[in-house]
Amino acid sequence: MPDFPPVPLTLEGASVLHQFFRFDWKAWRAAAAQERERIAIEFAEALKELERGSLDAPVRTALYSQLGHKGDLMLIHFRESLEALNQVELDLAQEPLTDFLEQRHSYVSVVELGLYESTRKTYEAATAKGFAAHTPEWNAEIAAALARSAEAMKPRLWPSIPDAKYLCFYPMDRKRGEQVNWYTVPFAERQRMMHEHGMIGRRYADQVKQIITGSIGFDDWEWGVDLFADDPVIFKKLIYEMRFDEVSAVYALFGQFYVGVRLPVDKLGDWLNGKS
Repeated sequence: MPDFPPVPLTLEGASVLHQFFRFDWKAWRAAAAQERERIAIEFAEALKELERGSLDAPVRTALYSQLGHKGDLMLIHFRESLEALNQVELDLAQEPLTDFLEQRHSYVSVVELGLYESTRKTYEAATAKGFAAHTPEWNAEIAAALARSAEAMKPRLWPSIPDAKYLCFYPMDRKRGEQVNWYTVPFAERQRMMHEHGMIGRRYADQVKQIITGSIGFDDWEWGVDLFADDPVIFKKLIYEMRFDEVSAVYALFGQFYVGVRLPVDKLGDWLNGKS
């Protein structure tokens, strides 16, 4: 491969915020029943407003009952900007129910589509026209190609939160240590490995919806991965199979995993009364 820039092109879409909360059950039980009912109704109404702008609009906020010791509730928000996400945080902070919520973790990222396959073609096309890398002509060629791709992939860049029963979220990095460093591997080799990695995911496409978000410069890890499915065992099977793939086996580092069950807003009252 010619001496192209080593950085693959990417497309960015929705800004994403994950929130993980511990619920103060002791304080909740100590509150008067009438007060609990009022607070629950108000919070449910607030979530419905956040969930979608209208009945035919994409779902942009979703609530999950979290399993395990890491927390009790998870919220995911997809918005058009970081400012919009910040407003979501501020809106929720005004709700009385948040007095019973302790945020234990959060994650900020943006929907990202990696373009390893088309990057090479785009670079080659620009070079064939006689444009040197990073010149104004080169930059214009790349920008035009990205604009075409963004239009074609708009549904993936600005997705609705899938209507699946289960969620698995985890952050991840590519190794960059002394012995193994993803960022020093030649572009063509990274492209080959990412193609093989992607083929595994495609085999599960009818069972799991995957949304990758980029978080370099936004949070502590490089990417966030959301998996949505109606059968949680698929999470195990997909991630286990990918562990044997070269990209994961040699170059991947994984953070903590968070698993939740979708909690419809109209069932929040039941959850607050201890009913799954």
